[in-house]
Order: sequence, then structure tokens, then C-alpha cells
Amino acid sequence: MNQTLFSLAFLAAVPFWALMIVAPTWRLTHRIISSPLIVLPTLVVWAVAIAPSFADFAREMLGPDLAGVRDLLARDGVVAAVWAQVLAWDLFVGRWIYLDSRARRLHPLLMAPLLVLTILLSPIGLPVYFLVRLSAKSPSAVHDVPAGEVVARVD
Repeated sequence: MNQTLFSLAFLAAVPFWALMIVAPTWRLTHRIISSPLIVLPTLVVWAVAIAPSFADFAREMLGPDLAGVRDLLARDGVVAAVWAQVLAWDLFVGRWIYLDSRARRLHPLLMAPLLVLTILLSPIGLPVYFLVRLSAKSPSAVHDVPAGEVVARVD
């Protein structure tokens, strides 16, 4: 059961990552990813996985110490739940990066590897995106021009 939940957490997040990476300019992608509710399937897996250990988990989170957390992480269900939590958080961060990069008109070929990096190592992907973002236009600077349209220059 715990192995199934561990695998299911990943499967619950993958379709959203695939949309952001493989079909970033598709209108349906933007509509779907715009909802913060995309993390809910992964959080449902978290809830099912943590349920048998929830009382112990909650007690430890209210007064965490290394030994107590280590003991909790010795339980397969807790590991599956923490994995689901990490995946949900990474997806939420990836969602923000995707939406912000689209608003700034950053090229999808630049963003695809960065989103993959965020899936694999969000503590590295997010700061790398912050660096990329420094060189990007602010969303207000590109607000009036729909993606893909060319603006005629008037002198």
C-alpha cells in the first residue's frame, strides 16, 4: 500500500509538469496551471498516506526534534506522505515559475530545462529562476502585447 501511495504521488503531479514543459503555450495548459488546485491530487495522496500516523506526526511537528523526526521517517507511510508533500510543494513552485515566466514572455526553450531542474531539485531550480528573472522584462512591460503578436513600431 505505501509503495503504491509513493508511486501515486508522483503520478498525480506528472501531468501538470508535462503540460508546463511540453505544451507551455497551449491555452488549455495556461488555464489548468493557473489554478492552484492542481496540487490537490498530490495532497490527497499525502492525506491517505499520513492518516495512520497523523497523531504522531502532528505531535512531532508541534515540537520537532531530530530524533523524533528520524523515528517518524522510519515508517514507510510517513515517507510516502513526505514524498507527496515535497512533490506538491515542488509543483506549486513550478506553477509559479511557469506563470511568472509566461507573463514575462520568457522563451519556453529556456524554461523547459529550468522547470525540469525544479522538478528534480527545487532548492536549486527556484534560485536559478530568480537569476533568470533578473534579466527579464517585468510583466507590466509586456502586459499590453498578447503572446506571439508583433508590435509595429511607430516613429
